[in-house]
Amino acid sequence: MQLSAPFVLLLAAFGVVEASLHNHQPRLSRHHDRARNALEPVARRANSGRCKPRPTSTLVSTSSTQAAETTTHAAPAALNNKEAEAPTTTKKATSTKKPAATKAADSGSNNSSGAVNGLIKITDSSCGWPGAVSNVSPTDGPNGSIDWLNCGVDSDGWKPPYVQVTDIVTTDLGQALNDPNSPFKACSAYVGFFYEASGAYGIPPILIASIAMQESSCNPETIGGAGEQGLMQITKDKCGGAPGGNCRDPHFNIMAGAKFLSDTLKNNNGNILLTVGMYNGWQPGLTVGSATAAGNTACCRCQNNLDYLQQLFNYWVLNKNPYTASPASGKYHNLDKCD
Repeated sequence: MQLSAPFVLLLAAFGVVEASLHNHQPRLSRHHDRARNALEPVARRANSGRCKPRPTSTLVSTSSTQAAETTTHAAPAALNNKEAEAPTTTKKATSTKKPAATKAADSGSNNSSGAVNGLIKITDSSCGWPGAVSNVSPTDGPNGSIDWLNCGVDSDGWKPPYVQVTDIVTTDLGQALNDPNSPFKACSAYVGFFYEASGAYGIPPILIASIAMQESSCNPETIGGAGEQGLMQITKDKCGGAPGGNCRDPHFNIMAGAKFLSDTLKNNNGNILLTVGMYNGWQPGLTVGSATAAGNTACCRCQNNLDYLQQLFNYWVLNKNPYTASPASGKYHNLDKCD
């Protein structure tokens, strides 16, 4: 069938606008570096003895939209990766597959400030009451206080409470994008992929996108200091089967990252808190001393970011940007000295 000339011109104009938006999306400054990961790394290992670009991660997308309200997601998945600092970039990565269209939720979005509906659900009392509150602050939020998330870090070592994906409070990614101030605008070109990955691996789209923001600011061109690739900053050993050998292909990269996260979560018996911590190089028994040991070395960013869990669970997944929050998110700020 033949397309009319005006229709062809309209399609061409849409392509130009889309490319322009992607090329100019803002990159958020990343403030995390990963330490050595005991599991098979998807991204660079932070404690490799080398200074590396800011942490990067592995995540995915899907083609269906979930509930339009702040809610909990019954999606088991795994997050095990490291962040890369100030990754270098190369030529723009293109995808061989276009993300399926997703409709943003029609209900009001979760703004970057104010209360959130719902609190974390937990049955593990090993670390006491989680201290969950509806208002997000530097050290508190709907998914528990930083002291609870970091249970034991300030004393005899990290003892992560048992938390499943279905326990945490998150905002729907489609709803988040309804907010004109959402940090996830940088990920808008890949929303369909995040939902696709969510459907395939049971990880909430917002959680996958949060890791992408943490690791690469949703920039598919990102290359980490140890060669980590793309949005999810997956290591080259995960690049088998990439279309045309392009590991930064957004669709491939997101799906590969999500699979790795899912596998890691299964290995951790469904504990998403443990899995996300390990993504940043945390291990049970981590202390402030061990996490910050590299702080006075030439590889300052080889430290574990001790505010990582607070930033991810009480900021990113709730459509809040921890990097622009005022007052600053967290309480340790141990990576600030590295800037």
